[in-house]
Amino acid sequence: MRFTKLRALLLAPVLVLLIAATPALVNPPPITVPAGLSEQAVAKAIRVGVAQRGWVLTRQDPGYVEATLHLRTHMARIGITFDTQSIGIKYLESENLDYEVKKGVERIHRNYLKWIDNVVQDINVQLQVAVAEL
Repeated sequence: MRFTKLRALLLAPVLVLLIAATPALVNPPPITVPAGLSEQAVAKAIRVGVAQRGWVLTRQDPGYVEATLHLRTHMARIGITFDTQSIGIKYLESENLDYEVKKGVERIHRNYLKWIDNVVQDINVQLQVAVAEL
């Protein structure tokens, strides 16, 4: 019994560190654009999709936009490349999101990863809306 309690006490700090660890920053896989959509329709799906979560487009070029999210004291900026085949989302910069490169691995606050998952979902929904309007 004592050995089990001692082992639990020794493992507790390790578990706390693992739970609190900053996850790796992984850009999402490209979003496949449904067939038949124009580049303008894809751009609109991106604009509407990111705006639904409070992201603001800070740069717009043909085939490329940048979006920035300001939330409380946090800021995140992403670059989005697109054409009629796919949409790619890439991390650009952030403030107060614990971004770091440790042993060659980029890490960032887990909330950023959730925000990007939401952006991907919202863009996918808007792509489906665009298809329905064809």
